[in-house]
Amino acid sequence: MEIKGKVVYQNIATGCWGIIDGNNGKWRVTNMPAQLQKEGLQVKVIAEKVEEGFSIFMWGKPIRVVSYEL
Repeated sequence: MEIKGKVVYQNIATGCWGIIDGNNGKWRVTNMPAQLQKEGLQVKVIAEKVEEGFSIFMWGKPIRVVSYEL
């Protein structure tokens, strides 16, 4: 899936990176590349949904970034 949006950092528990898309959809990135770890950065990512049995984070739908563009 392709997601375009803004990078955000959520200070929840140990912290997590995410993307808020143009429709205010919240996506929690499980493998945020270091180049994208900048609050407010506009990005386009190709991602896959991640199935999680349990997570301490109650924010966003989990995804794994496959590729990205700045």
